[in-house]
Amino acid sequence: MAQEIERKFLVKGDFKPFSIKATRITQGYLSSVPERAVRVRIKGDKGYITVKGIGNASGASRYEWEKEIPVSEVEELLKICEPGVIDKTRYLVPAGKFTFEVDEFYGENQGLVLAEIELPSEQESFEKPGWLGEEVTGDVRYYNVILMKHPFTTW
Repeated sequence: MAQEIERKFLVKGDFKPFSIKATRITQGYLSSVPERAVRVRIKGDKGYITVKGIGNASGASRYEWEKEIPVSEVEELLKICEPGVIDKTRYLVPAGKFTFEVDEFYGENQGLVLAEIELPSEQESFEKPGWLGEEVTGDVRYYNVILMKHPFTTW
C-alpha cells in the first residue's frame, strides 16, 4: 500500500523565479467521497487515474495509488466526472533537499496559490523558503476535491 506524506501551505511571495518547471493540469473526480476519492488528470501531455484514501488525524498522511493512462481515456472519463473541474499550473520549486509543488489555480479558484511538499515521514524537517506562508495541512477547504465543490472564489 502506497502512503503519501504531504504538508500543504499557502504561498505569500514570489516563488516563480525559483521554479525549474511548470506544467498545466486539468483534473476531475469520478468519486469525491473522503474514504476513496478517484481523480482523473491530464498533466502536460500525460494522463493519470488516482485513488486517494482518507487522511490520518493530522491530515498529512493518506493512502494514494496512481496509474498512467492514455490522455484520450482521461478525456473520455472527464465527461462523466462530478461537476467542477480543477485547472491549475504546477511549478516545481527546489528548496534544500526537497522540491515543493506550487499550484497556481485558475477559473473558480483564481487567486489561490498552494505549495505542497512530500516527505519521507511526518517528523521530517525541511527548509521553509521566504515565499512560504501559513501551513494549511489538514484544512479540508484546501483539498482539490473540496475546491472542486466549494471553489476559493466563493468563500
